Amino acid sequence: MRIGMMTDGYLPHISGITNHILLSKRYFEEQGHEVFVFTFGDEDYEDNDPHVIRSPGLPLADTGFYINLRYNLRAQRVLRTMDIVHVHHPFFSGRLALRYCPSRNIPVVFTNHTRYDLYAQAYVPALPEGLSEPFLKTYLSSFCQSCDLVIAPSSGVQEVLRRLGVKAHIEVVPNGVDLSPFSCDPEPIDRANFGFTDSDILLVYTGRLGPEKNLPFLLRAFSGIAKSYDDVGLLIVGSGPEYDNLVDRVQYMGIADRVEFTGLVPYQDLPKYLAAADAFVTASVTEVHPLSVIEAQAAGLPVLGINSPGVSDTVEDGETGILVQEEDLALFTAKMVRLVTDREGLARMGDKAREAAQAYAYDRTSQILLAHYHYLIEKVSGRERSTWQKLTVKLNDILT
Repeated sequence: MRIGMMTDGYLPHISGITNHILLSKRYFEEQGHEVFVFTFGDEDYEDNDPHVIRSPGLPLADTGFYINLRYNLRAQRVLRTMDIVHVHHPFFSGRLALRYCPSRNIPVVFTNHTRYDLYAQAYVPALPEGLSEPFLKTYLSSFCQSCDLVIAPSSGVQEVLRRLGVKAHIEVVPNGVDLSPFSCDPEPIDRANFGFTDSDILLVYTGRLGPEKNLPFLLRAFSGIAKSYDDVGLLIVGSGPEYDNLVDRVQYMGIADRVEFTGLVPYQDLPKYLAAADAFVTASVTEVHPLSVIEAQAAGLPVLGINSPGVSDTVEDGETGILVQEEDLALFTAKMVRLVTDREGLARMGDKAREAAQAYAYDRTSQILLAHYHYLIEKVSGRERSTWQKLTVKLNDILT
């Protein structure tokens, strides 16, 4: 099978979507399939993989994504040889998939990785703020209806799509995660390097330090317990546009001796940081498929989070972690106190979290995807094409 992965951004930009594509590509190729990645921008980047097909693109601010309304001729020629394409962004890659593929009976799969309802103004900035969300609802509904299969990484995201008016068939398939580096008990980093002792309760956050992660809320909650408990620390692993602001905020709050920022660390070292911690904390409510949460669970860490799509699909309240039902600072702080004062509960929930993470193993989820691919290829192969589609294909072949 020849599988095309279509994305608005790829390496060297690292994100949850990039990691998902990399893992899927590796697994599918191990199963004997050919996988091609179609993307924009970073044309000077030297890909080790010859199956990464780049077209020019305009950078979308500093997001790591690029935009274009067409693929170059090489990309078009390779794309038409695919048996199936899997779209990971609906606006630019997605429109190109619908432009090039249905007329050739190439099925189109779309995974909704992002809470576009929360980022409406960011994705369609040209529209007035009051119009961006109605535009998004109209667009996503129409786009999903044109795809052969829509995938939601969690049940919560499926519900969000329904609220946005998407009536197309949706399958819930979690994004696969490589759990092995996190579940093999790696040697933890030395806590003393960050000023913490072995007897401290160490909370950890890993991920992008961006405004969508709600980190000021998390710091305010931590500040509330740091002044009452001398044996609690917070390790923030990652980088992003809010890094300097967060460091300044910690200084201003007077908790700089209890909060340590590591900056960006090599991904292969991340399991060592999680292994040194006692629990994972996040205040984000914008997750679709919280990779960092699943990795933490695989490392045996209970999770404190806010009840929201993605997080609540992953964390079972009282079993694999603690969920706060709403974004309430006093309540979140109280739950954090419960977390750090119940050492037996930490161990119990950590064991259950490690077990629950196995549902997201990438070999399991990739097999589910492959089953969907095979079904769609067989279903679409016999679909009758219109005269206009046949003519379009012939003209495109001549021109490219």
